[in-house]
Amino acid sequence: MLKVPDIRNKKIWIAGHKGLVGSACNRIFEEKGCHNIITVTRDNLDLTRQRETEEWLAENKPDIIVLAAAQVGGIAANLGKPAEMIFKNLAIAQNVIHSAYKTGIEKLLYLGSSCIYPPQEEKLLKESDLLSRPLEPSNEYYALAKITGIKLCEAYRKQYGCNFISVMPCNLYGINDKYDENNSHVIPSLIMKIHHAKVDNAPSVTLWGTGKPRREFLYADDVATALYHILEHYDESLPINIGMGEDISILDLALKIKAIIGYRGDILFDETKPDGAHKKLMDSSRMRAMGWMPGVSLEKGLKNVYRDYLFNCLSDSKVA
Repeated sequence: MLKVPDIRNKKIWIAGHKGLVGSACNRIFEEKGCHNIITVTRDNLDLTRQRETEEWLAENKPDIIVLAAAQVGGIAANLGKPAEMIFKNLAIAQNVIHSAYKTGIEKLLYLGSSCIYPPQEEKLLKESDLLSRPLEPSNEYYALAKITGIKLCEAYRKQYGCNFISVMPCNLYGINDKYDENNSHVIPSLIMKIHHAKVDNAPSVTLWGTGKPRREFLYADDVATALYHILEHYDESLPINIGMGEDISILDLALKIKAIIGYRGDILFDETKPDGAHKKLMDSSRMRAMGWMPGVSLEKGLKNVYRDYLFNCLSDSKVA
């Protein structure tokens, strides 16, 4: 089993290239000299269909796959669409990973999530914590699908010698995120709600939960540089964590976003809504030991994202 010392000359398929991580990978990989990147839209390839996926891979023959395609969302989406979360993510994982084996792909990188880990209050989440305790109920169906993808990579490596690896990023945010009232992750959801409250001169904005849970956030461009580094240097069956190394409470995050947006109203919380896991700070020491460090602070990243939201994600009627 060999590492890939220089991926710039490889043909790379970024699956999910229009999403948050996929679009960051597309941009960052090109900046690093990868000029043979291939992509395909979901209109032309349905990754939930096995035959369609295998035929496309056999025809296009990439050397490397970055599997960033997924059905994602925040707490509301995970609670409201459990069947969709587990079915689509299971189908994408099994179809792409099996097809990669069938067509002889050189290396595959599967993107997991920190949601795979059981709730952990006292210590950092290590890769060895996987399946050690029950999952967080608010996202267990998504987590189960992601865990299956990790185990598929391990199984195909064990049985067939496939160079398939998996990575576990913390909560991600960045340019090209999804802004949707019911399906957004926490940072785009907060930006959208607080910005609209400012535009509407609302005296307050009410957020889900208590504001006490703590989350670790990593800018999407940073995770793209990490994935590039991993493709070149990592080749083990154990998943590897990618994180910022520090967390922040949802309340403090909301206040930080409020200051960036310039909203003067109050931040309130609806404590009848679920919080999710109280703490999800990951141990990324193995990634740090490989020579990678994040480069974008939360403050800078949030300002970049809000700027992108204003110029690229809003209708004219909602610009302050």
